[in-house]
Amino acid sequence: MTRLTDKSALITGSARGIGRGFAERYISEGATVAIADINMDAAQATARDLGDRAYAVQLDVTDQSSIDAAISTVVDKVGKLDILINNAALFDAAETVDITRASYDKLYAVNVAGTLFTMQAAARQMIAQGHGGKIINMASQAGRRGEPLVLVYCSTKAAVISMTQSAGLNLIKHGINVNAIAPGVVDGEHWDHVDSMFAKLEGKQLGQKKAEVAAGVPAGRFAVPADLTGMAVFLASDEANYIVSQCYNVDGGQWMS
Repeated sequence: MTRLTDKSALITGSARGIGRGFAERYISEGATVAIADINMDAAQATARDLGDRAYAVQLDVTDQSSIDAAISTVVDKVGKLDILINNAALFDAAETVDITRASYDKLYAVNVAGTLFTMQAAARQMIAQGHGGKIINMASQAGRRGEPLVLVYCSTKAAVISMTQSAGLNLIKHGINVNAIAPGVVDGEHWDHVDSMFAKLEGKQLGQKKAEVAAGVPAGRFAVPADLTGMAVFLASDEANYIVSQCYNVDGGQWMS
């Protein structure tokens, strides 16, 4: 028996990267997964790759009508929503004196408001169904501390941790467990983008920042998406029914709490 048999999951930002890794693992554990992404072509391609228990859903987490439509699509398709992973996020970096309102507004719209209002819509559906559910928000080690060039992103992920705590305390009375995962550094397109930004800001060669960061991980390497999927399955399973408002570090030993 797999741990997510007959569960219906929606994973935001899951056409690639960490979100796709979650989708692959959830399907292997018996779930049906909505590949929810702003890039519908990419979502459809991923759904085709993952097989019959994956399907694509258009989702822009900055647009309430898109959020509501995505939840409705899941219910129309599968009949219920059991699990949400709030994975969609954006990154930016700048000197504090160079932060723009446009960058601030964009990151908060996706990372904070997008997480909140997608969580809210999923919770409303789970409450209406009457049998609880699991919500997993993607935080970050960046939400545990500041970084000199990453003020806005760090603050958005700190907000995700705080929202997880408050929502978890509020929603557990409905049988909805809200928890979070705080990854460290995860290899892939995201960190290639981060590395290129630090190359410009710190005058480094491409790949230099990535190598420096990897050397500082106690586990000795970057994570890959598969390193995060065990925690994502656990928090979505019945084994986590008594876990409420927690944020779990999955970061190779970079942060202890």
